[in-house]
Amino acid sequence: MTAKAMVEYEVVIGLEIHVQLMTVSKMFCACPTTFGVPPNTQVCPVCLGLPGSLPVLNARAVDLGLRTAAALECTAHPRSQFHRKNYYYPDLPKNYQITQYQYKVHPPLATDGGLAVSAGPSVTGEPPLRRRIRIRRVHLEEDTGRLVHVESGGQVLHSLVDFNRSGVPLMEIVTEPDLRSPLEARAFLARLRAVLQAIEVSTGRMEEGNLRVDANVSLRRPGQPLGTRTEVKNMNSLRSVERALVHEVARQRQVLEVGGSVEQQTRHWDERRGVTFASRTKEEAQDYRYFPEPDLVPIAVTAERVEQIRRTMPELPEARRQRYIIAYGLPEYDAELVTSSAPMAAFFEETVKLFPQPKTVSNWLGGDLTAYIKAEGKEIEDLPITPQHLADLLRMVEQGTISGRTAKEILPEMLASGARPDAIVGTKGLSQISDTEALERVVGEVIAEHAGPVADVRAGKTQALTFLVGQVMKKTRGRANPELANRLLRERLGLRG
Repeated sequence: MTAKAMVEYEVVIGLEIHVQLMTVSKMFCACPTTFGVPPNTQVCPVCLGLPGSLPVLNARAVDLGLRTAAALECTAHPRSQFHRKNYYYPDLPKNYQITQYQYKVHPPLATDGGLAVSAGPSVTGEPPLRRRIRIRRVHLEEDTGRLVHVESGGQVLHSLVDFNRSGVPLMEIVTEPDLRSPLEARAFLARLRAVLQAIEVSTGRMEEGNLRVDANVSLRRPGQPLGTRTEVKNMNSLRSVERALVHEVARQRQVLEVGGSVEQQTRHWDERRGVTFASRTKEEAQDYRYFPEPDLVPIAVTAERVEQIRRTMPELPEARRQRYIIAYGLPEYDAELVTSSAPMAAFFEETVKLFPQPKTVSNWLGGDLTAYIKAEGKEIEDLPITPQHLADLLRMVEQGTISGRTAKEILPEMLASGARPDAIVGTKGLSQISDTEALERVVGEVIAEHAGPVADVRAGKTQALTFLVGQVMKKTRGRANPELANRLLRERLGLRG
């Protein structure tokens, strides 16, 4: 396929993000929401949908929804209504889900907001471009149960249902179809997760189901109406979202390139195989027969309540990003990275308090530490080290106790075991060699072993000196003080300056 063919279609992506709210109890009953407990141990007649049971709204969930609406610059409606979304599935005990729908008469909790995200690095090297992605609505609903499939030999023998999750408070955030690439969709989700963490609405842990994403994907020729969309589900990490959307965009493009038509359907992402597969035809709103929930009164939200929530909002990631640029002098890229999650920002600030060199701290967080986190599939709060560990490591480099190379070598061990850097250095004898007499012996050996580069240096080819310094570092397993090694070599070879 030629490069020309690749640009004939514009990618259009809209997201539906389901956020588990940080409440102690469920949306319509007093059952707890603890993660990881034995199946069907956090249930009652209400969340099991037993006859005669009536729901009672969790006021805390409403406050968290309003806090999100304020952070996303949405308009909170004075009066909103719950609806019944009717469909049959084994994990839905009532055969309907209590949710909200965007009716003009009965609106959802909040509508018409937006969130600015970086559209990626500029080709000119200027700061990353930022685009505002519109938020269509924020609404509340209850979660369903969870199906557990028992397999043998690749075949499903039977399925079990765990209703612990049934009735857990959810908030759905729906974007307009404003996203134009899988990478931008990932960036939006990362920034939204950071917002939700900062305002203490959700942990944002996708691996625990606290943040679940459905993506509506379509292609169109530039300037043309929206194309037929597919809905992609079962993406449980930021990486999965990007990979799934890359695959689905390529699949749709291939269909269109050969003159075919994209079928409107729901597709699931298979992480292991790296493909999406069709699961069912995509339903429309009329298929669910929405109507107002008769067992719940409308939600009344006063202007005073909204204003109180706005006044008590913590610092948002965008404000924090700007503060890091101004107060710490961080580049745009660094500030974006260290505010990518609330735990990352907290780790950065605490480390800077202990080791007041913000750029050095951001370099390590954005480099070796982030690389380790991605490779291990973890979050920074999962690591056994604290800001004190990192500050101690950076201070040892600054003081010349160890070299930067040695610091990079022991960091993985710190991250894996939680051991303090001084303990690792002491146990393995990794302290930097700054003793002149000890290094002079090594320098003498290097000069004797490399007559060619030595002759080049004496002939004026000083770039060969870098090679000789590298040999000193190699002999000392990176422990030599590089500045001292350089000085001693220059002295022994009769170089000035």
